Amino acid sequence: MVTFGTPPLRFTPPTMSVSLDRITDFLSTVPLFRELDRTAVRAFAELTREQKFAKGAMIVSEGDVGDALFVVRSGEVKVVLTGEDGREVILNVLNIGDHFGELALIDGRPRSAHVVSTQASSLLVLRRADFRRQVEQSPQVAWGLMVELSRRLRQADGTIGSLVLLDVPGRVAKVLLEHATPGEPATLVKQLTHQTIAQMIGASRETVSRAMAEFQEKQLISVQRRIVTIVDRAALQARTRPRL
Repeated sequence: MVTFGTPPLRFTPPTMSVSLDRITDFLSTVPLFRELDRTAVRAFAELTREQKFAKGAMIVSEGDVGDALFVVRSGEVKVVLTGEDGREVILNVLNIGDHFGELALIDGRPRSAHVVSTQASSLLVLRRADFRRQVEQSPQVAWGLMVELSRRLRQADGTIGSLVLLDVPGRVAKVLLEHATPGEPATLVKQLTHQTIAQMIGASRETVSRAMAEFQEKQLISVQRRIVTIVDRAALQARTRPRL
């Protein structure tokens, strides 16, 4: 359930040195800032503000003014589009260290999707004007932003291709692989429900459940206590190739 217009639970600037150090440490792990030295990261940390949202809160709405970058510090959020009939399409599920709003940093245009908290979440907010001023002193961030946007574009191309070329089991396999840890056996870094996967690939929950059951029967994956483990990565990868 989405709670429209839910205000953040708290809005706190990182005024204390200890808090600022923690935020600096955290931002240093975010790909966008990873290549900067600590002094430069701290300068960005000084500009951030923390906002906390309850589960189900609408963080940004499609059409809102795009004036900030958000970094997930704790919890989980989903990026969604909603049809006129109320159906949801999940574009992405974001966890700790992930961020959204990159396009707003460049063009300042309205938000292109809703972002909703799926758990109680804490986000760091960096306003567009502050970001642009700081980038002039740390141009490496601009390069990091281009790399991130390129990654997102490639991901979008892959998603479009899978929707056109793959059947539902193939799309499910692709989602599992994209959200799995490296190596084998591998577990999902995000606990995705069958309903969430269905909304990510444009299928019904029942069809996704059948695909998951098929993968378990063929011992491509195992599921215990809602934790999905990829047992045979190569076979699951083969399932993501179009069947002619």
